Amino acid sequence: MELKHLRAFATLAEELHFGRAAARLHIVQPALSAQIRALEEDIGALLFERDRHRVELTEEGALFLPEALATLRQAARAREVLQQAAAGEVGVLRLAFVSSTLSHLLPRLVRTLEERYPRIELELKDMPSLPQGRALLDNALDFGLVRLPLNVPGVLTRMLFEESLVVALRQDHPLCNQRRLQPRDLAEARVLVLARKFAPGLYDQMLAGFQRRKITLTIAREMGEFTTQLALVAAGLGIGILPSGAASALPAGVVTRPLNLAMSGAGIGVAWTGLESPRKRALMQVLDELYPADPKANAALTAAMVE
Repeated sequence: MELKHLRAFATLAEELHFGRAAARLHIVQPALSAQIRALEEDIGALLFERDRHRVELTEEGALFLPEALATLRQAARAREVLQQAAAGEVGVLRLAFVSSTLSHLLPRLVRTLEERYPRIELELKDMPSLPQGRALLDNALDFGLVRLPLNVPGVLTRMLFEESLVVALRQDHPLCNQRRLQPRDLAEARVLVLARKFAPGLYDQMLAGFQRRKITLTIAREMGEFTTQLALVAAGLGIGILPSGAASALPAGVVTRPLNLAMSGAGIGVAWTGLESPRKRALMQVLDELYPADPKANAALTAAMVE
């Protein structure tokens, strides 16, 4: 039983006229007659009563028609799924992210992928940047949304948008009177920071920036999450230094001030090890469209979205 025979049968069953059915199928009438005969011989039943004046379905033909139509629909669906898979539109993508992307980047990416590739399933996991790098090397992840810089041999990265540093303060803190803070303003403060093991590049760059100015920070505590860091700021246990994007949702009574400390190559990026599958290339294409190769412009866009 061939699909072309089923298409011929279904078309003739609808038209009940060999000439019109052949025209719809773009074949000559003798070829249509031959396909119907071949199908009848294959299944061992007469499908049409036909003479010079009429064509009608037999009882067996009427019973066979819905099954033939279902087979044709399934064949079309199988072709569609295969074509979508070849175009990167079907399958599973394993994506990890740092928690500070939850307010803007991740929802934007997930929404765009859902609209454009509804048959791609995302497996999402909240994970610090360095473990993401190891998971990528172990083929436990396809992509990571990481905090840069991230130096893991074998892992490729691209900056999506840059971030500057801000200082989180209780709203009654004396430093709130200043619109912008200088590194020297923090020399006597008890500082709360994200632990180095969660973002080594960010941690090292921040300390190096203070050391260049001959300022030694008094690090009171190192946190595992920016949300914990902000909660301790709200409790009055110190001030926090964190990337601007991580301060998008502040606890009650906490404000931020920009910190005048340049951070080269600091921000949020995408990490991967290969683009061997169509769906991986599809996700990367979406990221390239959402965040073109201008991290500074993307930083301004992201800041506007957060506000």
